[in-house]
Amino acid sequence: MCRVHVSCSCVVSMCRVSCPVCRVPCVVSVHMMKFFMCLNERCSSSSGALYVLCPQEIVLVEGSRVFESWKSPPPPVYMEYFFFNFTNVDAFLEGAKPELKQVGPYAYREYRYKDNVSMLENDKMVSAYTYKSFVFLREKSVGDPAVDSITTVNIPAWAVMNKVKGSFWKASMVSIWMNAVGSGLFATRTVDELLWGYEDPLLVRVSSSSPDVEKVFGLMYKKNESHSGEFVYHTGKQNSMDYGRVKTWKGESQLSFWASNQSNSINGSDGSAFHPLLNKNERIHVFTPDLCRSIHMEFEKDVEVKGIPAFRFTPPRSVFASKEENPANAGFCVSPKECLGTGLLKVSPCRKGAPVVASFPHFYLADNKYVAAIDGMSPKREHHQTFLDLNPTTGVIVRANKRAQINILISRISGFPKTRMLNETIFPVMFINESVVIDDASAARVQKLLLIVTLVSNFPLFIVGLGAIMLAVLIVLLIRARKQKSSTEEDTSYSPVSDKEKEENGTYISLTPKAEPQA
Repeated sequence: MCRVHVSCSCVVSMCRVSCPVCRVPCVVSVHMMKFFMCLNERCSSSSGALYVLCPQEIVLVEGSRVFESWKSPPPPVYMEYFFFNFTNVDAFLEGAKPELKQVGPYAYREYRYKDNVSMLENDKMVSAYTYKSFVFLREKSVGDPAVDSITTVNIPAWAVMNKVKGSFWKASMVSIWMNAVGSGLFATRTVDELLWGYEDPLLVRVSSSSPDVEKVFGLMYKKNESHSGEFVYHTGKQNSMDYGRVKTWKGESQLSFWASNQSNSINGSDGSAFHPLLNKNERIHVFTPDLCRSIHMEFEKDVEVKGIPAFRFTPPRSVFASKEENPANAGFCVSPKECLGTGLLKVSPCRKGAPVVASFPHFYLADNKYVAAIDGMSPKREHHQTFLDLNPTTGVIVRANKRAQINILISRISGFPKTRMLNETIFPVMFINESVVIDDASAARVQKLLLIVTLVSNFPLFIVGLGAIMLAVLIVLLIRARKQKSSTEEDTSYSPVSDKEKEENGTYISLTPKAEPQA
């Protein structure tokens, strides 16, 4: 495959071109003749396709075409929250299987932009903070989050119990506090409280002796109008394949949550930008602070969004596979005794020790035992799969759905009598569906770019075809001209008329057949 990189330094008349296969510099003029002469002489292409890329345009640098849309993405992003309402608390505490009913969506428009943007290392790197804010959309939601109540795991209580387990004195003290403030294993709160925070009575009590403990708890507490830390990205100026790749997060190039260097690696982009010229055989990597790790995605199928061709990439089962199924995941085990099965990731190391477990919604791609343990789980790919639809030529995201579920690991904990009847259970609390589809204006720009690329890619064939046609026409004309000349020489001659004809008709020259010679 010959991939031709075009440096469009002069916008109108000509560009500098070099082919990475033949390493021969060329000049693309208005008619592009020298470029195609170089291409024909030096480069070979098995597919006949020509990939044209302008590095000065696809870099995260002020003035490039992509920079402003990277800082403030124009397509609307939507965040939907689905909760699991616990309907048989008393029966569960006596040993029955938990019964959950999905409630949702509660939809929000997500606004995101990058701030404090700074160019680094001679424009090879760029640093930024990504801010997110959420605005409730009543027309896309099932109810009012300020009114609707959900019964679920009392997450603050389970976090505190896990924090003090192993210490008889501390566990006894926390158990007394829980009884004093009326904090049980399960609680009923409004959707607003569960998402954006409420003052928890047990946390208030604990914070009196441990000031570093936050009194307010919420699944999205302090995540509205906030950021997840400073990112430093590769701009793509030095290598276009590094475009958007994360170099550091919060000043670190490696994480410290997990047990191996491979698990602690920060790989790929943050999900907002991907390098151009994607192919179906590559893995794309995404670092997600919410999961405290990087994940990879693989090609699934070709799709089309608003007339734009795209590759669909999705996380395979191996991403959350057990260490037995995928030994590379052994580093994500909090400890050898705390290694969960396929489909789950315990993220307590980056959640202050809280027994939080991440999965795909409804335990999609997880071991069936987790689905069977809960009444109300029904994993379906079309509703619960995470995917990215990327245009392979530009790397532009044309559609995406990020879906993840928050679960709490509950089990019997010594020192807390209320848990004595419980078996270890991965208890679903809620799942999110963060989605985006390219807007019409952006889609039109991408279609225009793809049209230009297609025309340029087919231009050599057009030139060859036109040349062949012109050569054929020239040959036909030459043959016809030769035939006409031969016919004139053989079949015609000039001869004077007879004296009688002169007298009758006047003097003139007549074109008659040449007389045969006399024997």
